Amino acid sequence: MSKSSVILVALLLVTAVNVNGQSKAPLKLLHTTPLAGFAGDMDHFAVDLKGHRLFLTAEVHKTVEVFDLNTGENIHSITGFGTPHEILFRPDSNTLIVADGGSDSSVRLVDGKTYQIIDSIKLPPGVDSAEYNPVTREYYVENRGPDASADTHMISIIDAKSFKHTGDFTLPGRRSEAMAIDRAGKKMYVNLTDEVGVVDLPTRKLTARWPVPDAHVQNAMALDEPNHRLFIATRNPAKLFIFNTDTGKVIASLPCVGVNDDMTFDTRRKRIYVTGDGATSVFAQRDADHYEHIVDVPTGFRAKTSLYVPELNRLYIAVSGGNKPDAQVALQIYQVQP
Repeated sequence: MSKSSVILVALLLVTAVNVNGQSKAPLKLLHTTPLAGFAGDMDHFAVDLKGHRLFLTAEVHKTVEVFDLNTGENIHSITGFGTPHEILFRPDSNTLIVADGGSDSSVRLVDGKTYQIIDSIKLPPGVDSAEYNPVTREYYVENRGPDASADTHMISIIDAKSFKHTGDFTLPGRRSEAMAIDRAGKKMYVNLTDEVGVVDLPTRKLTARWPVPDAHVQNAMALDEPNHRLFIATRNPAKLFIFNTDTGKVIASLPCVGVNDDMTFDTRRKRIYVTGDGATSVFAQRDADHYEHIVDVPTGFRAKTSLYVPELNRLYIAVSGGNKPDAQVALQIYQVQP
């Protein structure tokens, strides 16, 4: 075989390996939408499947950005917010409910057709994370409560149908960074300070507290209810913890991407996606007690905000600029592969 033939065969083998590796990758980048003029963190997504829209809260930009769900095109910018954080889209009323942690700490109601803020509910300072209960149609919004110096915080309850403030309950620790609610709508798991809290929602009482061993700053949570498992991602150290929800005990833990903020459990593929700074950590659930780190998929600087849309088999990731002057801010769309 000639020297040129050997080189050609080698190149073909390398190409084949690369193509094969890409075809087996769990996430394939489909599209990137740069967001020129944006800086600072992006916080949360919401989706309107019927209207083919994706919503993203831009904290520092003080807007809610609207994208075409299919193409990623940035089609509108909703203004009038202080520091928008969590966001909920209500398809029955074509409205958005936005937790706004600005100086006028509140929850805002936005018309999904005109993109105008049509109502607001004033809450105590520190409005941030929130979770929707589809069974009771209640939106649980975290804030600092009436005493900002206390080592407690408050969860305010918003009736999402009537847009009324219907009650509150107090939890230990200074914040709830993430929450998850069971399918019956009766139990809430919540990240407290260095522990997981379990809340009985009908009585609004804290019924259990589970320590997160040797870890701090829990920022992401996902629930695998059929297997009685709760997933927690921490930042210090950067680890994924798997809890048994029957016992409150940790049954496994693995290193994951740092500065993580969102996590999704892909029930179809039995995978966990943890998004953080520079990468998405992908884990495989072999069974309820055994987990394996598959790969860290490179993404971008502070690409910690994400939303998995199972109906489209797509993972949407916001690449935030943080405080880095030359960082690209963008929306990334990934196809989730078998």
